[in-house]
Amino acid sequence: MTPSDSILSHRTVLLGVTGSVAAIRVPALIQLLVARGASVVVVRTRHARHFLSDAEIDAVAASTDCSRVRRYDDVHEWEQWRALGDPVLHIELRRQADVFLVAPLSANTLAKLANGLADNLITCTARAWDWQRRPVWLAPAMNTAMYEHPFTAEHLQRLMRLGARVLPPVHKRLACGDEGVGAMPSPEAIVTGMEEGLRAMTTMVAGPRPAHPSAPLYPTPLTPAAIDRFADPPALPATARAPDAAPHSPPSL
Repeated sequence: MTPSDSILSHRTVLLGVTGSVAAIRVPALIQLLVARGASVVVVRTRHARHFLSDAEIDAVAASTDCSRVRRYDDVHEWEQWRALGDPVLHIELRRQADVFLVAPLSANTLAKLANGLADNLITCTARAWDWQRRPVWLAPAMNTAMYEHPFTAEHLQRLMRLGARVLPPVHKRLACGDEGVGAMPSPEAIVTGMEEGLRAMTTMVAGPRPAHPSAPLYPTPLTPAAIDRFADPPALPATARAPDAAPHSPPSL
């Protein structure tokens, strides 16, 4: 696939990286997104920096197209504002990005997003994000016991009702040594899932993709009915479903 063939071409992907060991796979994810023609803005939580360093992001940028990879952390939010009239970073990111991808999404940040907290650059941007006009993709990554906790199903379903789409974790041996569901999907699976889902969204909701590369993927706000058509819940064990949630078949992505 050439960059011009991808629905991500000429789009800006805001990539939120949270404190999960799966963050070590983010450099490969950035490379794939840039190869699809996307620009990538990486935003890390404080704990994500433990797994993904400045040098690693800069190395990926240098090996691809430096002009299409940027990185920000919480400190930049405060450094860039000095007086009234200065730009507010989380609002600028909200305006500039076409797609919001959080990968990996830790249990901690999942809970924050689901409850509307705004205590770092990722959560502030999410709180300001136009969930019904610009897509949100979530790639949870956590220990199996945490993934199967009832709060996980409740939080994911709450965000999906806003319009988020989930790329479910996979079954494998985890970093802690346990074996089970909880690992972030491969970078290839994430990018492919986003492309397939975005094509379906633009076809169902907005018709053909807008010709102008900066046009919103959703020209008109999504209705709850439209959201329901593409927001298939992730496959969760029965014990992890919210008490009032009916069983669902696994998603197609």
